[in-house]
This record gives sequence, structure tokens and C-alpha cells, in this order.
Amino acid sequence: MPVPFDDDDDAEGRSGGLVAKQGAGDNAVPLSITEISALLKRTVEDRFGFVRLRGELSGVKRAASGHLYCALKDEGAVIDGVMWRGGAQRLAFRPEDGVEVIATGKLTTYPGRSKYQVVIETMEIAGEGALLALLEKRRAQLAAEGLFAAERKRAIPFLPRVIGVVTSPTGAVIRDILHRLADRFPSQVLVWPVLVQGESAAAQIANAVRGFSAIQPGGPVPRPDLVIVARGGGSIEDLWSFNEEIVVRAVAESTIPVISAVGHETDTTLCDYAADRRAPTPTAAAEMAVPVRLELLSQLDELALRKRRCALRPVALGRERLEARVQRLPKPEALLAAKAQKLDELSERLRRGLRDESAAKAKRLAETTAKLSLPLLRHRVAASGERLDRAGLTPRLLTRRLTLARDSLAPFGRVLPQLDPRRPLQRGYALVKDSQGRALTTQARASQESSLVLEFRDGELSVTVGAGEGVAPVASAPRRPAPRPKAGPPGQDDLFGS
Repeated sequence: MPVPFDDDDDAEGRSGGLVAKQGAGDNAVPLSITEISALLKRTVEDRFGFVRLRGELSGVKRAASGHLYCALKDEGAVIDGVMWRGGAQRLAFRPEDGVEVIATGKLTTYPGRSKYQVVIETMEIAGEGALLALLEKRRAQLAAEGLFAAERKRAIPFLPRVIGVVTSPTGAVIRDILHRLADRFPSQVLVWPVLVQGESAAAQIANAVRGFSAIQPGGPVPRPDLVIVARGGGSIEDLWSFNEEIVVRAVAESTIPVISAVGHETDTTLCDYAADRRAPTPTAAAEMAVPVRLELLSQLDELALRKRRCALRPVALGRERLEARVQRLPKPEALLAAKAQKLDELSERLRRGLRDESAAKAKRLAETTAKLSLPLLRHRVAASGERLDRAGLTPRLLTRRLTLARDSLAPFGRVLPQLDPRRPLQRGYALVKDSQGRALTTQARASQESSLVLEFRDGELSVTVGAGEGVAPVASAPRRPAPRPKAGPPGQDDLFGS
């Protein structure tokens, strides 16, 4: 049975029925999600086109594209934020979690996630207290890494030849440093110009410190022995570039000793903690870098004077001791008096002895001269001649003895050529010898030799002895003829006939 249609049922069907229906006169046209998101975005941006927010950063993240994403929160709410790359590059500080900031921008929506967020155009730290809190947080973080440890500090060179200065080239700081160095000890200075305040100041300062460390010794640009990072005084915002982590790490990693001279004596930056030495002012940094030349010269003069005194002091002491000993010594005249007296006595004795000896010699000479008279000498010559005649050594006797000796040797001279062993060689005979030159007289002795030498009248012939094969010639050499005995005068016989 069909169910009758009721108007109330129709109303309920339009409000929550199974299928959406549009009645007559209904102008509530359904909107798409994109349309309502666009309407919401336009409404929010028109109403909140410029906002200035204060909150604590959280979830800070920098994308590879350079955009910065973060969240701003306080005790009761959180709002997401984004800062496009251009604005993020112009930031004067490095955003970190927990830093309280004041952000300026506009509210917008992100339809992709049905969220609203703030597009940040500028961001600043919310007051000096928040800046100091960030500074303390960063100092504790870097100190925990050991960048400020005392054992990492290096000694400043006593007299650097080349000094590198990282500062602004147009400020009064560089003039004060150069003037102070010229007054104390003129040195070669290399200035690396950088910005000391502003957005890109931290990167330039860090690059300058690393650039000095990268200079190789012996190159066209001299390598500094010392680096001074300097800036004049200012507020904490003005000095903030020297609190950036990139600068602190560059100073801590420098291979050259670094003096930090940032601000005045009351100003302290993280660069001062990382440097090897902190100077209260840039002028004080120049005073720390080099000694006073005049003081060094004065000290050298003093040391030279002390050296001369030290060298002369032993001489003076020795002279004093010598004079004291000389005073204790006896007089030279007293020491030589006895010896002089003895010398006088010996001289007198010598004169008397020479005089007496001369007189004795003169007497002997006179006696000898008396014996050497001419008649006496002639008598002695005549007596010697007579003794020689009685000895019988007249020339006629010597000549007769020589003639008898020559006559007795003449028969031997005639027989000697007949006894020469090589005489038969002239008549065709041969002399048989062994390899050593010894004469062989028997056939048995000759058969024991492996080679023989046959000597003929005109030379020698070497032959080899073979069993049943005869004699084979080996080599021949001309024989030197035997020397003939020379006829000479007969030898002198013994004068006494023995």
C-alpha cells in the first residue's frame, strides 16, 4: 500500500536526507574547498596585512632553497612562520630555538594544510635582555666544545716580522694600530679590509681570518706571524658580528696566533674568548704585538755592558790577587844578591884561570918552537931516507917481481882456450842440455826429459822427445858467441912474494 507524502517529511529530507536537493528559492550555492580557502585567505590578509608579533622562536629550520621556517610561541599559543630567502639573508643574527624575537609581517593561510601562518619580513631580537640571553646560550655551547679552553691558547711571538690586521680600512682603528706600531717597533702590516658591522660582516671577518691562515710561507704575499682582529667601540648590536659562531670558529681554528681587540675595555665578545690573547683596545693590541724598539736597544746596550763587565771582572780580580802576591814576594835584588856575588867570584876565577892557562901554553909553545930548528929537521929527513934505502923497496926490485909473475901466468893463458867446452862446436859437435840449461852427458838422462835444447855453433834448437817418433824441433834461438878472453897486462904479484 503506498505511503502518503507529507510536507514535513519533505523538509526533513532537504536538511538531512540521503541525496542533497535544492528547493525552489534556495540561494545557498555550495562552495568548493578551494573557493572557501581563497575567500578565507583574502579575508585574513585584508584584515591582518601588517602585524608585529613578539614571541619565542621554536623549530627553526632553514631549507635548501634558503627559506626559513619556524614557529612563534608564548605561554598560550603557537603560530607558524615563514621567511623567504631574501629576507632570511638580510638577518643580522642567526635565528635559534629559544630566542625571543619581534617579527614583522602579515598573516596568511596555507590552503594545503588548512593552517594560518605569518609571513615574516623582518625579525629582530626582542630587546637587549633577549640578545644577552642568546649570547650566553651561544657562549655556553661553544665553551662546551672546548673552543675557549686555556690549553688551546698559543703564545704571541715576541717580535713578529709581518702582522695581519682584520678591520675596516676606513675607520680610526687601523690608523691607531699603524701609528702605535710605528712608534714602538716598525713592522710590515697586511690589512684585510672587511665590514665590521652589518649583515655580511661576520662572513667577511671569518673569511679574512681563514685567508691569512691559508697563505703559504715563501709565496708572493708574506705569511703573517700574528693576526689582530680589531674594531672600535659600540653597543652590543654593533659588536654582534664578532659574536657570530662563524667568526668564533674561524678564530679558534686559525693556525696563526690571534689577538682580539673588539670594542673598548668593558666590551666583551665571543671572539675575545676564542682568541689567543684579548686586548682591551686596538691600540693596546698593537702594544701587545711588538715590544718597544728603543727599550730593546737600551736592554741590548745594558746586556753588552754587563757582558763587558763580566769579561773584565776576572781580569780585575786577577790583577788584585797578583798585586797582593807581588807584595808578599821578596825583592828581586835580595833574591839575586847571593847569585850575583857567586857570579863575580866565578868570573874572577875564570879570568885568573885563563891567564894562567895562556901563560902555560905560551911556555910549551916556546919550548916546542925551540925544538923545531931547521938543522934538526934536515937531520931527521936524512935519517928517514937512510932507513928507506935499507928496506930494499927500490923500483927496480918491484919491476922484476912483476915480470916473473907475468911469465908464470903465460902458459895458463895458452891452455885456457883449449879447455873451453864450446870449442868443439866449431868443428860440428852439438851440446845437449835440459830445459834448465844443464848439460846432459848420458842417453839415459836425456830420455827422462820431455824437451831438450841442442846448442850448435850458430845457435840453439829446442826439441821434444817422443817415444819412437824421433825428436821434434820446438823453437830455435841464435846462440850468442862465447866471449873471447881479453889479453891484458899481467896481474901485479904480491910485493912480499906470497
